[in-house]
Amino acid sequence: MSRTAVVLLGFSIAVPMIAGPAHTEEAFPIAGIYLEDRACKGDGSDPADKRVKITATAIDSSFGLCTLQDRRRAGNKITVQVTCKDPAGGALTSDISFTIRDAKTLDFTDQYETYKTTLHRCPD
Repeated sequence: MSRTAVVLLGFSIAVPMIAGPAHTEEAFPIAGIYLEDRACKGDGSDPADKRVKITATAIDSSFGLCTLQDRRRAGNKITVQVTCKDPAGGALTSDISFTIRDAKTLDFTDQYETYKTTLHRCPD
């Protein structure tokens, strides 16, 4: 193999590894900032305790920070296994589900259906 081919092969392997995290965010269709149970204005007047930020690796809300271990999708339903740390330092592992209603709205529930809410996407 020529030196040029080796360099190009190395480059073709390195670029996807460098670009990986950004691509992961794009591949997770519900990544974004949402507001619980009300439309998000996005002008700074939305209540902070109702804000939910979802990324491909975590969910950050007033409950605490949850890391995502597993993601499964069936149609418009996305189920993720999460480990959450609450503000008091406790930890909880559970499955949660998001049902995509439309481009701006998700229904959320935990695996035991003890908490349900609707999340409204904030403007980018």
